[in-house]
Amino acid sequence: MSDYAVELINVTKSFPTDRGGELFAVDGVSLSIRHGEFFSLLGPSGCGKTTSLRLIAGFEKPNDGEVWIGGKLQGNLPAFQRPVNTVFQNYALFPHMSVYENVAFGLEMHRVAKPEIQRSVSQALEMVQLPGLERRRPRQLSGGQQQRVALARALVNRPKVLLLDEPLGALDLKLRKAMQLELKALQERVGITFIYVTHDQEEALTMSDRIAVMDHGRVLQVGAPEEIYERPVGQFVAGFIGETNFLPGRVVEARADEVEVELLSGERVRAVTSQGLSRGQEVTLAVRPERMLLGSAPSEPGWNLLAVEVEDVVYTGATTNYLTRASGGLSIMVRRPNEDAGGERPVDRGVKVAVRWRPATGSVFVDDPAHQDGT
Repeated sequence: MSDYAVELINVTKSFPTDRGGELFAVDGVSLSIRHGEFFSLLGPSGCGKTTSLRLIAGFEKPNDGEVWIGGKLQGNLPAFQRPVNTVFQNYALFPHMSVYENVAFGLEMHRVAKPEIQRSVSQALEMVQLPGLERRRPRQLSGGQQQRVALARALVNRPKVLLLDEPLGALDLKLRKAMQLELKALQERVGITFIYVTHDQEEALTMSDRIAVMDHGRVLQVGAPEEIYERPVGQFVAGFIGETNFLPGRVVEARADEVEVELLSGERVRAVTSQGLSRGQEVTLAVRPERMLLGSAPSEPGWNLLAVEVEDVVYTGATTNYLTRASGGLSIMVRRPNEDAGGERPVDRGVKVAVRWRPATGSVFVDDPAHQDGT
């Protein structure tokens, strides 16, 4: 058996444009996805994540590169012969069929014996927590129940890999969050490799063992959720995964593992880095809002300090967001948990205060013109 459930090796897929050119939806993508892994393809619309999924499924053929599933080169193998099943956002249930008939459909097409179909459908419905609803039609089910039926139909054939194309996108927020936990628990129970496409950062962080962040048809970073969030490799990843303050500046002092950066406002701050930066280099410092605190702490040396004025205070329930502005027009957001504000007092609009953070909590990126606009 191969070490990987799915491998993409330098895969490229382009589509013709109206002007006679080519649009590269997937541009030299290589991925190795492990057996039994919950792996997410994450990125904005048009980044290539759904096309990558369709290449694995066999709905699209690559211009170049190879697709391997379970150690076997798929080549031109059609979708129905690949050991995968796909769950779509719109469920794709047959409205005229009962729940039982929808789930049994694939088995019947493969001419499985009736007793085996009954046993397999019953197990699949138990798996997705829908026993007793076999006779209902899709229109008699809630959105969450319909999604479970779609999952049962995909799992009943016991595919080696389950492909999920934004399957929770049509659900309301509360149900979506509940289904995220259910889906992850289901994947752990059945032990099948899940490859999940989403543009929702929180969803990917919640459910995934590993995440591939994509943009412009390319994979920018692959890693565990904590690694992607805490140690992004570039400005696009840092900005796309969660919220981040970006502080542009220039390196004025560079040591082995730390740099001093002069911000556009003229103030100097420090950051820990292993990139080997040099003096005069244009960089951007990224710091998460929850890593910043309001107010100076003279008894604690080593903090970065910036003078700011609070422009707005936004209460969000679990947290309060302080929207501040530093000299030079630099906008900075600070997020404070409401349950435990660390002994700090609430700060009102118009108050001038300091923002502080530790040098090790930020990331330093060499400016990348290709991603300065967040594309």
